[in-house]
Amino acid sequence: MMYDYVTLNDETLITHSHLLGAGGDKSVKVHFEHPADFGFDSVTYMLPSYEQIEKIGNYSNEEIARFERLLRSAAHSFFRCAEEGGHGIA
Repeated sequence: MMYDYVTLNDETLITHSHLLGAGGDKSVKVHFEHPADFGFDSVTYMLPSYEQIEKIGNYSNEEIARFERLLRSAAHSFFRCAEEGGHGIA
């Protein structure tokens, strides 16, 4: 299950998973998506590794860089929200 985190001005919806793993190996899946001509463009990352695990559609290098900056600046917030059961900021 994914929980809403925030919707950006460009209609990009950011969602996150509950806290995954156990012990010191906890992680959170973070998903970005926005409407496209025939469905949605989306990209998914795992924290704390910041590994991109899935990309569907057409995102520019600038959009990907923006998402990755957001991930790095808000990683603590994604973990906190995941621990609390999905309380986003939107």
